[in-house]
Formats: sequence, C-alpha cells, structure tokens
Amino acid sequence: MSRTRTTLLPAATVLAALLLSACGSTTPSSADGTGQPGKSGASAASLQGTVTVLAAASLTESFDQLKKDFEAANPGVTVDTSYGSSATLVQQANNGAPASVLALAGTAAADPLDKSMVKDSKNFATNVLEIAVPPGNPAKVATLGDLARPDVKVVLCADTVPCGKAAQKIFTKAGITPNVVSKEVDVKATLAKVKLGEADAAVVYHSDVVSAKDAVEGVEIPAADNTTLDYPVITLTDDAATKAFVAYVLSARGQATVQSFGFGAP
Repeated sequence: MSRTRTTLLPAATVLAALLLSACGSTTPSSADGTGQPGKSGASAASLQGTVTVLAAASLTESFDQLKKDFEAANPGVTVDTSYGSSATLVQQANNGAPASVLALAGTAAADPLDKSMVKDSKNFATNVLEIAVPPGNPAKVATLGDLARPDVKVVLCADTVPCGKAAQKIFTKAGITPNVVSKEVDVKATLAKVKLGEADAAVVYHSDVVSAKDAVEGVEIPAADNTTLDYPVITLTDDAATKAFVAYVLSARGQATVQSFGFGAP
C-alpha cells in the first residue's frame, strides 16, 4: 500500500499544479484597446459602442489611420471622426455637439472649452509651421522674407484658428508683412489654394506638407523663426471605449502612427 501511495502522490501534486497554472493563465486586459497586454482597461473583445472624435483639420490623415487600426482591433467599436478648425470644434462642443474626444491644434485652442466637461487632457503630438509651394516652386520662394514680395501670392489660415495665429506670431517676430491674398477657414482649405494653383505659397503645418506628398513642396522655416504647437487629446466621456481609444492614441503604436504623418513627439 505504501508503495502505491508513494507512486500516486507525486502525480496528484503535478495535476494540482497544472490546474493552478491553467487558472492563472488568463489573457491580460489591454491598456490601449488593441488586445495588447497592458496595466489596466477593458479587453478588446469586451469593448462596445461609438467614440465620437472631433479633431483638428491637420489631424485628418493621421486620425483616419488611427480610426482604421483601432476599429480593426476592436470590432465592437465604431469611431466617428469629424474634422475642422480647432476654434470651431471647441465652440461646437461648448454648444452641446456630441463628442467623446477633442484633439486640437495647440493647447491654447482649448482655453475657451467649458472645463466642467473635461475628464482628462494629455498632449500627444507637436507640430511646426512650413511654407507650402506648388511643385517646382514657380515663384522661387526660398525664405520667409520672400512671402513679402508683391509678386508672391500668399494664403494663410484665418486669424481666429491656430495655424493663422501661429503664422501671425512668426511674421511679427520676423518683422515681415506677407503679401496675403486670402485667409481660409482651416489649414486644409489653406493648403488647397496651393494645390489648385491659386496661390504661390501658403503657411501650413509641416504635417500637412508631409500628408500632401507630391501635390506640394515644402520650404522649411528655420527653428529660430518658427513656433511649436502642442496637440492635446481631451477626454469628454468616461465610457470604456472612449478611454481605450485615447489610450491607443497615447500608446507607442498610436504615437508611431501619428508621427509617421509628420508630427513630432509630445
């Protein structure tokens, strides 16, 4: 009998260890909503609902890609994106427009936002300004000072939107008065004037020049004359899908996506 017990006890011990191991091998929840292991947050399979994102026009291409990737990893979630000038988006949110997330061009753009709506806010990217010109640069724009030439038709963003305010800051610091023929509602409308051949130059974000690919060429504005904008992502609702989307934007994978479109690290 003793020999039988001696043989069975180790087997029972091994079986118990295997059962304990199986119980402890649960799939970690995802901190960024992509099914990747994380410290906290709902698992990708459990996420449901709609995340409504109002994002600055300069984020169009990068957030289209974030939306695509996040939805692919979270089949139960729909990300609705709407783009426009940051000033307009903040006004819409203040007036009660449905919004889970705001992503703005510059922290100053969030100043008018009703702070009682804000659950969290973190910077996720930076951007600088750049001169966009048509392919071949027919007006031979080489410096910021060339934008003051009377033969160079310049388009800027409206003074009320971040890209317009940033451009004015640059021109004031440089002591330059550009030959402005038009001011547009947001940075995409501004860039479109160059793409359509209706302007010789436009001051837009570096990310917009990158996203436009061969449709325009970029003329760098030196760092000494340039200005940097910090981009905040602002959480407006507490639901799990929204938190997961914001976590994804802030994750290493989300950051890599945003930076691939010409943005800098926060």
